[in-house]
Amino acid sequence: MKICVFLSAADLDEQYTEAAREFAERVGGGGHALVWGGSDTGLMKVVADGVRASGGRLVGISVEFLRTFARADADKMVFAADLAERKALMLAESDAVVIMVGGMGTLDEATEILELRKHGRHDKPVVLLNTAGFYDGLILQLRRMETDGFLPIPLAQLVFLADNGADALAHLEAVVSERR
Repeated sequence: MKICVFLSAADLDEQYTEAAREFAERVGGGGHALVWGGSDTGLMKVVADGVRASGGRLVGISVEFLRTFARADADKMVFAADLAERKALMLAESDAVVIMVGGMGTLDEATEILELRKHGRHDKPVVLLNTAGFYDGLILQLRRMETDGFLPIPLAQLVFLADNGADALAHLEAVVSERR
């Protein structure tokens, strides 16, 4: 399975890096490929290192203006013209999506991926990995959207909410294996 991961390229606290490392090792250990923003910095580096160390493949999709941060040893590296093209390429290259902790860019990626799924533009499973309660506020808002009628499909059909990497990967493996 090729798993697209949206996440931060910032250097973050151990509560986030340790959870990311554990998830990455599960991805690589399961023989899966990581499709990520291609950066060799911060949390993106932690995840790429963990996937590589545990035997997984690395598919980086970066943007031209971030070329200097690209990981040199990726199995495949693509450079998009802009962030919109990068998101589209990452989705096209993957079988499933995991949204990990991140800032404004990750939030933008998350909302676009969920909006596309809501409209049936893709049917890939999406997991919101809520490490250390990072997305508690977003989950509250998503539940309010569902309750108040802003979501045309149940939230559970739109996104799987996971508190840890083991549950996130188990969900993806189950959904993707059902489809094959």
